[in-house]
Amino acid sequence: MVMTADRQPDVFAAISHRARRQMLDLLYENERSVGDIAAHFEMSRPAVSQHLRVLLDAGLVTEQRHGRERHYQVQPECLGPVRDWIARYERFWDDRLQRLQRHLAKKNKS
Repeated sequence: MVMTADRQPDVFAAISHRARRQMLDLLYENERSVGDIAAHFEMSRPAVSQHLRVLLDAGLVTEQRHGRERHYQVQPECLGPVRDWIARYERFWDDRLQRLQRHLAKKNKS
């Protein structure tokens, strides 16, 4: 498990792999079994399980056993550090988009 300096799971490392982001997207729709998740990828079921382990260790998913199957469910609130990091840049984008809007409005008046 990748940990940050303050011993928190590193959600950035967990979402750094495209397949893991896609798995989160699938799980956002609803709870799924490993087999159901694996059916969406061209990788072995053990490889899918390894990716799910990374997500589980980061706290981004929970795992429940249903008989012999393991089902995973997303924990979107654990993406808070990502949300907070992105929020720092929203002001930048808001400013840029407002300037673009003013530029386009001025250009359309010409």
